[in-house]
Amino acid sequence: MIERYSRKEMVQIWSPKEKFNIWFQIEAHACDAQAELGVIPKEAAKVIWKKGKFDIDKIDEIEKTTKHDVIAFLTNLAEYVGEDARFIHQGMTSSDVLDTTLSIQLKKASDILLRDMDQLLETLKKRSLEHKKTVTIGRSHAIHAEPVTFGLKLAGYYAEFKRNKKRLLNAKKEISTCAISGAVGTFAHIDPYVENYVSQKLGLIPEEVSTQIIPRDRHAMFFSTLGVIASSVERLSTEIRHLQRTEVREAEEYFSQGQKGSSAMPHKRNPVLTENLTGLARLIRSCVTPALENVTLWHERDISHSSVERMIAPDATITLDFALYRLNNVIQNLLIYPKAMLSNLEKLGGLVHSQQVLLALTQKGASRENAYEMVQSNAMKVWETPEHKRKNVYKDLLKKDAKVLEFLNEREIDHLFNLDQHFVHVDTIFDRVFGKEE
Repeated sequence: MIERYSRKEMVQIWSPKEKFNIWFQIEAHACDAQAELGVIPKEAAKVIWKKGKFDIDKIDEIEKTTKHDVIAFLTNLAEYVGEDARFIHQGMTSSDVLDTTLSIQLKKASDILLRDMDQLLETLKKRSLEHKKTVTIGRSHAIHAEPVTFGLKLAGYYAEFKRNKKRLLNAKKEISTCAISGAVGTFAHIDPYVENYVSQKLGLIPEEVSTQIIPRDRHAMFFSTLGVIASSVERLSTEIRHLQRTEVREAEEYFSQGQKGSSAMPHKRNPVLTENLTGLARLIRSCVTPALENVTLWHERDISHSSVERMIAPDATITLDFALYRLNNVIQNLLIYPKAMLSNLEKLGGLVHSQQVLLALTQKGASRENAYEMVQSNAMKVWETPEHKRKNVYKDLLKKDAKVLEFLNEREIDHLFNLDQHFVHVDTIFDRVFGKEE
């Protein structure tokens, strides 16, 4: 992933230095286990830990000849360890090192992503409570539906990311396995004790049944989870983009001092951050299908998954880390305009209360069909009224409709246009979302 969309801590996990460090730890811990079993001398295991080093440039040079990265690493390691290097990698296959390393890297990446999500959840909660009573219009099909509060909108996203955190915790557990079982997973040349030992030392669990590799359904589940989280990032970003439109302008990304919106139009304040997040979400989701296709490999293993994972593992985790960090900053600094929200809500001259009128008519004895016709016929007249003349027009039309007045008097009609009726259960919803956290 390019530096523009990368953060240092996550990038470090995928660096060659970190990879080779993990390779060495796996090999050295395996030697300790082999020494306890009496397979290799205990003194040799100590020497391997003491002398074990590697040179990244030299490994790359050796690989040009070997065309095999693990062999290149072991060759370079042996140059530092000396004679006792013959005890390294005994009974193991390259995938024992590669797959266990990938598990460790994905586990570490998960920890960073979980921390990102905790920060985002904290921000969403804070801003949701801040705007618990901020009235705005709810929309379906992008058309005014009924009033909600902006806090409720954000509470919905909080609940969604809370679910995503749970999914990621499960994905982290799913991916945190270790396989050191030999060429086809039979432990023919290495004792299962070695796998158990290395697993414990590295914070993993032994793979129940491995072939030459850890089964790729685990990885498919992990990357699918990242794809779901990316979609949630995009959903919230898209909401902000819509709310920032000139015709709406109920919320807006923070526009910093000195920031420029357009090279040609100095007045522009564009939702560039959330547009960027929309694009990054697409990239993360693009990693899901290859991960799913990696599940199907020939027999005990082929190499078709390898090139895919070398790309999608760093790219997906680095990009999602950046996206979550950026989204948190967007929500923290989001400019919210309650007056604009209320003004927009009133643009339809009271039509947002139509359901309340419909229900009141049926409760007073009108059939649902007749009640719907009375409510809709008056509503259509409002749509045809110029916007600047719509204030209270719907209520006034209902009060002049003889059919409506057979069931409702003017005082009852006035009561049906009270905004408070839409929010009597807001506290109940907040209790469900935040519980005692609130």
